[in-house]
Formats: sequence, structure tokens, C-alpha cells
Amino acid sequence: MSTSAPAKAPTPEQPGSGAGSGALDRYFRISERGSTLPREIRGGFATFFAMAYIIVLNPIILGSAKDMYGHQLDNGRLVTATALTAAFTTLLMGVIGNVPIALAAGLGVNSVVALQLAPRMSWPDAMGMVVLAGFIVMLLVATGLRERVMNAVPYGLRKAIAIGIGLFIMLIGLVDSGFVSRIPDVARTTVPLQLGAGGHLNGWPVLVFVLGTLLTLALIVRKVPGAILISIVAMTALALVVNAVADIPSWGLTTPTWPGNPVATPDFGLIGEVSLFGGFAEVGALTGVLFVFTVLLSCFFDAMGTIMGVSDEAKLTDAQGQMPGINKVLFIDGVAVAAGGASSSSATTAFVESTAGVGEGARTGFANVVTGGLFAAALFLTPVATMVPSQAATPALVAVGFLILAGSIKEIDWADYTIAVPAFVTMLMMPFTYSITNGIGMGFITFAVLRLAAGRGREVPSAMYAVAAVFAFSYLMPALGLT
Repeated sequence: MSTSAPAKAPTPEQPGSGAGSGALDRYFRISERGSTLPREIRGGFATFFAMAYIIVLNPIILGSAKDMYGHQLDNGRLVTATALTAAFTTLLMGVIGNVPIALAAGLGVNSVVALQLAPRMSWPDAMGMVVLAGFIVMLLVATGLRERVMNAVPYGLRKAIAIGIGLFIMLIGLVDSGFVSRIPDVARTTVPLQLGAGGHLNGWPVLVFVLGTLLTLALIVRKVPGAILISIVAMTALALVVNAVADIPSWGLTTPTWPGNPVATPDFGLIGEVSLFGGFAEVGALTGVLFVFTVLLSCFFDAMGTIMGVSDEAKLTDAQGQMPGINKVLFIDGVAVAAGGASSSSATTAFVESTAGVGEGARTGFANVVTGGLFAAALFLTPVATMVPSQAATPALVAVGFLILAGSIKEIDWADYTIAVPAFVTMLMMPFTYSITNGIGMGFITFAVLRLAAGRGREVPSAMYAVAAVFAFSYLMPALGLT
């Protein structure tokens, strides 16, 4: 089911209009997929603005950690590495994979690198393990194992993964905007989240988010082409005005101020600072293998869930829920993981925020060309690229989260509990554990166990049993003393 109203109902902008009849349209199959060049461009912009925060956030996460020698990565170099790798891998996915799935440094994986790997070794050693994980991903694709795992996932569980991603990105939007916040542990309460910063909605930034969400939804209801992008631009403009006239303590990650000098010179000093096997000498063979396995597990299934969810929403799957040409997409994702390690920006992976572009009607890799081009421009225009506050961009995630849910939930067979219960577990564990990988893992384990309990074990593909066993082992690793 499409994630945008313009894609659901005919508008004056019909498929093919503005797409042209030249080589560009033929190469990216824009008209063939029912899209237009304006939709692809809007989608590329929407995806970029929805995920541009990574240019700021990834350096904060990696730059705040120290390796075993007390060394920290330079923030300016991390900004360059993050933007450069996102630009390269997103363009690669667009031009070769021809799908509107943008890539950048993966949240979650960068925390693993910063908090688990780096304290036990040097930064080049840690990034070398990320490169090795990328090589393994490429090997799994080349042998057909990764595609086999994806194709083994039942249709109902695929839809649950898409819904879980929708709920997850909606929660990301609520948290990043400040509409919902974490209750500190010192409060000694079992309730993890609260409304606003102290149980109330206070301040102009939250108001910008609320207005942006209402504007986005209103434009979608009105079937206005460019609804998400219009809202992002309008709320950024409003945020600039509000910040200029009001005394605001903090906007969170990004303060919306027009930069005095919008041009910044990129520093490529971290590119290639990698030691492939140095980490094994520091921590030993077994621990090193487990570290690579941890990075691999997160990269493999986070990307799998995102690719399945985004491709389904973009109507790139067939009647069986499988995407033609998936191997190219999966191989590029493996290249992206290795490229992230090689640039010292951590593992690069598919971003769920790509659904913002799909929500604008993006259906081809040309949207990625736009997004990748903007990341490349961000190398020199980082002050402008990071000017958009999260309160202006995150309404897109809330709106798209709802549209994914509305389009997929009716596709699940709720009468079959061996599908319904795993689907329920999958879609809830993603937001509740703040992890796509955990949602997939717990859903797979539940599916295998319930099919066995129902005497339908032979209906479960062997690949599903294997993956469920891997997940079960990963969850038992701390109890076994292997972490």
C-alpha cells in the first residue's frame, strides 16, 4: 500500500507527466513505475531533510567516545566522513539498485562501535571490524543466503515488519521532536516515557512540531502533491522566525539559525584509517569474532527490515511480496557497510526515513540521486544542511508511520494465530525496544515456536529455523558469558 495520498488517488500530476521520454526516464523506469520526475525530486528532498540529522548526530555519538588509548575522533572530520559515505552509497543504490532507499551511518550500529568496540581497541581496529562485517554481508549475498532468508519470511510477517517500522519511525519522530521524552531513572518509576519534557507540552519547538504534524496530515488529506516537503520547508521557515524573536533555551540537536558562513571546507582526514585485523590482536580471536558477529547481526536484519518495508510501500514487490532484482540491492547494502567502516563513519545502512520520500511518491532510484546529491552538497554546505531542526522534519515520520500502518495492517491474517501472534510481537517490539533487529528476531522466534506447537513445523522454511536459532543464541550470549 502506498504511503502517500497522491499515489493512492489520481491527481493532475499523472504518471509520466514531467518524467520525459528520454534516456533518464528509460534508465530509471520512472513512467513504468507510475511516477514522475517532479515526484522523484520531491521524494529525494523529503528523504534528505528527514535524515539530514545524521550529519550532526553520528559525529556526536562517535566523537563522544574514546578508544582504549584515550583517542577521540575529530568532529569536523566525522561530519565529512558521514556526509561523504551517505552521498556515495545513496547514489550507488539509486544508480545501480534503482530503488528509493537512501543510506547513511546506522543508528544503533554506531553505538555498538563507540561503546563496545572502541573501548577495547583503537579506532582503526574498530572500524576494521565494521569493514569485515560488510565483506561477510557481501559474501552472504553472493552465495544467495541473504535472499533466501528474506524470501523465507511469510507474507503476513513481512507486513508486520513494515508496520513495526512504521510504528518505530513514528516513535522516533515523537522522541526527536521533544513531544515525548524519557523519564530519568532518578524518578524511580516504571513508566519509561512522558509527554513533553516534564509531563507537559512546553515551548515553541514543540509547537512547531505540532503545527508541522497537523499541516502535513491536512495536506495529505487534501491530496496536495509535495505535502511532506511543503511542511518541512514551511516549518523550517517558521522555526527561523520563532528562534529570531523568542528566547528559546534549546531546540535540541539543531538550532534553526541562518549560518553566517554557509560554506564549510570538508576535512577528509579519517578516510582510510582502518586496520582490518588489528582488533583481534587486542581482544583475542573469540571476542573479535563475536564483535564482528554483533555488528553483522545488526546490519543484516536492520537493513533487511527496512528494505522489505520501504520496497513494499513503494510498490516494488510482486504478488508474493518479493522484490525483483533484490540481490543488487542487498549487495550494495553490504558495500555500504564496508564503506562506512573504511570512512570511519561506522556501518552505513538503509534508512527507514526513506519512507518520507516514498510518501512523496518516489518509486525509483532517481530520488536517491537527488538525496545523494544533497548529501554531496552538504560536504560544503553543512551549516545550511543542518539548519533544519528536528521539529520541522519529524512530522514527516509521524505521518508516514500512520500511512504504513493503514496500508499494511489489513493484509495480515489475524485469524491464524501462528501468524497473528508473531506479527503482533514483531510490530510492537520494534518501537518498544527501539530496534528493528529486535522486532524481527523476536517475531521469527515466536513464529518458529508457534508453528511447531501447532503441529505445522514442516511449513516453516529451514532458513527461518536457522535465523531463529541465531537470534536465540544472540539473546543468550550474555547469560553464557560470551559478551
